[in-house]
Amino acid sequence: MKLWSGRFESGTSQLMDLFNNSIQFDHRMYKEDLAGSLAHAKMLAKMGILTEDELKKLVLALKEIEAEIELGSFQFKIEDEDLHMAVEKQLTEKLGDLGKKIHTARSRNDQVALDFRLYVRRECRTIESLIRELMSVLLEHAAANTHVIMPGYTHLQKAQPVRLAYHLMAYFEMLKRDVSRFEDAFDRMDLSPIGSGALAGTSYESDRFMTAADLGFSGPSENAMDSVADRDFAVEFLSACSITMMHLSRLAEEFVIWSSGEFGFIEIGDAYATGSSIMPQKKNPDAAELIRGKTGRVYGDLMSLLTVMKGLPMAYNKDMQEDKEPVFDAGDTVKLCLKVFADMLRHTAFKPEPMLNQCKAGFLNATDLADYLVKKGMPFRDAHEVSGKLVAYAIKEKKILEALSLEEMQAVSDLIGTDIYDAIDIERCVENKKSYGSTSLASVQHMLKLAAEYLEA
Repeated sequence: MKLWSGRFESGTSQLMDLFNNSIQFDHRMYKEDLAGSLAHAKMLAKMGILTEDELKKLVLALKEIEAEIELGSFQFKIEDEDLHMAVEKQLTEKLGDLGKKIHTARSRNDQVALDFRLYVRRECRTIESLIRELMSVLLEHAAANTHVIMPGYTHLQKAQPVRLAYHLMAYFEMLKRDVSRFEDAFDRMDLSPIGSGALAGTSYESDRFMTAADLGFSGPSENAMDSVADRDFAVEFLSACSITMMHLSRLAEEFVIWSSGEFGFIEIGDAYATGSSIMPQKKNPDAAELIRGKTGRVYGDLMSLLTVMKGLPMAYNKDMQEDKEPVFDAGDTVKLCLKVFADMLRHTAFKPEPMLNQCKAGFLNATDLADYLVKKGMPFRDAHEVSGKLVAYAIKEKKILEALSLEEMQAVSDLIGTDIYDAIDIERCVENKKSYGSTSLASVQHMLKLAAEYLEA
């Protein structure tokens, strides 16, 4: 019999039970549900609704249920409808009428809002920790490769030479913003909804400040209707997950490209690559490709919940049962991708020689040639033109800029002197960058210092 069956003359059909029930997925919030019931029971005892003896019995029974769930002896049954009903039913079987008193001054609406909020808060903290772990591996590689020069790209065309450490630290900054987004989301879900009732509050004497403090919130939510209708925290969580996956996907894409024979910039360890069933020579970057592919899945989770919520009137609607599976899926996916990426990165070797060779072959010092002419007094637009002509000439002659003779260069501009070769040396081009946040060694070392301080804090 359903706990809400008093108003009904007949039971629901089996098909409706299958369609309506959420216990098959919401049982993963059992820790949050039991913690909420424990805090609520303590508050009821303080207000005189429960005796101290009744509270002790409820506390013991709730702890027994938690142990049973963790040992696997607790049976989640489809007819129990959801996690909250299953726990309350078990309490009633253990304690009789006392088990029924636990629901005084609360509703399933505020109960599920509490459980879900507690769950998402916990997920935020777990993901923040995993992002920082990936950041620490990035920092290790960056610190070990400060002198490695590689091509920097725009439009996937070779642009200017940069340090490998500098390139990796760009992703460190992305991930740092991801951590801050989860932290911000956590702060905005720091108000407890329990005690709001179905939508209008409760007529019982209660202390929502007590339950909020007991559950680790900064205070109770201000409006009972908003408390049970709000899923912004879940949408924000999914948004933060989606942006994090976008960043992982961008780096995964670089790994796919860099590991190709055409680039040869990295060697991904065998532990995170696979082979072909037909082509013996293949070593495929499947881990990186899967991370790139799973990004679309997390985007779908975000769009799913946004679509569910977009037309709902106040307050709670059954549509909102569809909020949990996208959040569970996105959280699981992001956590797995972060773990895989961190370990894949640990098992990745960077290859300095092909990186430097591509810098020299790609005319990445053309901008520095133009800057050299500017320092000789030529307007930048004219210098840009001269440098472009020399690149075109070098391509025609199948040479790199450094291999052009002084006479060949002076045929385009008589401002060019013998000091041009120092100016367009690839390593000198990298080191000459002086602006804050640039790719020079001093700048990169400053980035590494700030990054280490960030992770230590």
